[in-house]
Amino acid sequence: MKIATRILIGVTSITALLAGCTTPAEQAAQAERDVDRMVRIYGPACQKLGFKAGTDPWRNCLIGLSQRDAAATPNAFYGPPYWRYPY
Repeated sequence: MKIATRILIGVTSITALLAGCTTPAEQAAQAERDVDRMVRIYGPACQKLGFKAGTDPWRNCLIGLSQRDAAATPNAFYGPPYWRYPY
């Protein structure tokens, strides 16, 4: 009975680990969704700044605005509040 339990736990663990894996096609689809989101959010602002859509400077503007917002957003793991920790 102990061996069957260990096998069941092992198979369940491996199944759980493999369920979190993504294929290259899924990763590419997620990257495409991320780019579409950046274009939708930052594209109009970059055009108002004078960049022509679809050019390299416009893409650099998209990336720059996205990075600026990411840096300004506090990270839930590394950022404040520091007062939660007693040391």
